[in-house]
Amino acid sequence: MTQRENATRLQLSGLLVLIGLLAMTVMAVMPLLNIIHEWMKWVFAIGAVTVLAGRIIGAYNGPQLRVKRLHRILISSAILYCASALMMFLSRGTNDWIALLLAGLMVQIYATWMIERENKKTE
Repeated sequence: MTQRENATRLQLSGLLVLIGLLAMTVMAVMPLLNIIHEWMKWVFAIGAVTVLAGRIIGAYNGPQLRVKRLHRILISSAILYCASALMMFLSRGTNDWIALLLAGLMVQIYATWMIERENKKTE
């Protein structure tokens, strides 16, 4: 893979993750404002799958094993988001999906922070 193709792949990955996270955030906040519609579950689920696709496309292929592991952890956070979306559909009227959403968020924060830390060490 050429350097240009790799840069394009990483840009696409970042865009997919950004769009998916924005969709999930908006749909997760709307019930707090007493705006509840059935279609919101679908938008949240599409956002979660978009984040997962972005994480898979942007998989790290470099030599650092720790960074590679942290990118796999980011994929697991996206899987938690998808599980949260599934819980939205399965648990009628309860907010059990929030626990999985927050777990995915905490895993993502940790992995992102550690990736930045590792990248600063190697510079």
